[in-house]
Amino acid sequence: MNELSKTENQPAKIPSQTSLVPIALAVNKMPNLLTKKPVLIIMTLLIGNILYWNRGLITNHPISIASENKTETSARILPVETIAIKPVSSYQVSRVYTGEVTAGRTTELGFERRGKLTQILAEEGDFVKKNQALAYLDTGNLQNTLRQLTFQREGEVAKLQEMEAGPRSQTIGAAHAAVKDLAEQLELARTKNIRRQKLYEEGAISREQLDEISNEFNVLKARLEEAKNKLDELLSGTRVERIVGQRALIKELDTRIADVNLNIAKSILKAPFNSRISVRRVDEGSVISPGESILRLVEMENLEVRIGLPTATAYRLHQGSHQKLTIADKTYRAKVESILPEVDSSTRTTTVVLKLQTNPQAQVAVGQIARLELTETIRESGYWLPVTSLVKSVRGLWSCYVLVETPGQSNASDQNKRFAVKQEDVEVLYVQGDKMLVRGTLQPNDLVISKGNHRFVPGQLVRQSKTSK
Repeated sequence: MNELSKTENQPAKIPSQTSLVPIALAVNKMPNLLTKKPVLIIMTLLIGNILYWNRGLITNHPISIASENKTETSARILPVETIAIKPVSSYQVSRVYTGEVTAGRTTELGFERRGKLTQILAEEGDFVKKNQALAYLDTGNLQNTLRQLTFQREGEVAKLQEMEAGPRSQTIGAAHAAVKDLAEQLELARTKNIRRQKLYEEGAISREQLDEISNEFNVLKARLEEAKNKLDELLSGTRVERIVGQRALIKELDTRIADVNLNIAKSILKAPFNSRISVRRVDEGSVISPGESILRLVEMENLEVRIGLPTATAYRLHQGSHQKLTIADKTYRAKVESILPEVDSSTRTTTVVLKLQTNPQAQVAVGQIARLELTETIRESGYWLPVTSLVKSVRGLWSCYVLVETPGQSNASDQNKRFAVKQEDVEVLYVQGDKMLVRGTLQPNDLVISKGNHRFVPGQLVRQSKTSK
């Protein structure tokens, strides 16, 4: 037994090159020797000799292989980085909505009357102020009409003044003299008529001569009555009705003059508000029709942004609240001016009108895209996992690998603990950058492999190298 023990503990002997030479020669000559029976005996003896000299290898090699396998198995337990998951009851979603910058007021400016365009004082891109003259129409015919009406009015005003002042004293005196003269002529005619009557009765004159003097008397009597009436009219002054009629005629002329002046004023195109010339559509010399657009004006002082939002999101904004808008990579402050009451039939969104609080002018142009970012809190329970911790599963689900501690390691250190990989199916609720919110059979504080999942399979032993929180 002692010898055997010593033999087993002795190191394995390796055959020398001299002892292997017969084996090589035998192998080379094997085709010739196989035809002879003694060759089998010699081969048996050679194999036995080799086994004898290598009995140490036969007895010691299994122990060496087991040791090497154990070391190799230990080296194959891969280290993993994990994350200790924490449950959340809600998450915030940041959504960006786009809209368009619009002008507070925009107008297609044109004349109200027909005429020839004589001058334009503004060019595209110019800033103009309220009531600034921008263009002119020819007003030659209107000026002539105005002068004619002005002269006519002056004549009618003079007549009215004469009526209101009454007749002159000289006119009244002449009327008195005419009445007196006619009275004397009538008295003379009466005397002649009496004389002729007596002569007719005596037969000294004919009936015709009597009728002539009688007719003359009647004519003078009528003329005297007319002169007296004219004198009474002069003494009473002009009738009120004539004065009223004359005044009405003057007012009519005033109205016609005002209409001409209004047309002259409408021949000057003025800016209705502070704005900027966007488009110039015609040039001088063109004959303009009423309402034809000459210039397009855009108000730059009160720019607005119209953004379509889901109805529920729109009504979460309060009118008068302030928001931040991004336009051409610049941030502007805006105020919620109004929320329109109707839903857009094409986009099914509610339009929110925001007024820019700053005065960007040259920095912002009408028609630019504006972006509004809103953050919404969603009530949903789950766990945040890095994107690198998930692998595709079946039926549209995703999976992650969770570490499960193997039994019998209560006294092992954290670095020496061995874990088994367990697959857990999860449902992705929301993706935010490089992380996802998921729900499934996970439990709080589970250790989830954070990356490199392609290297593992369920049931594989791993060891923990680093844990993130």
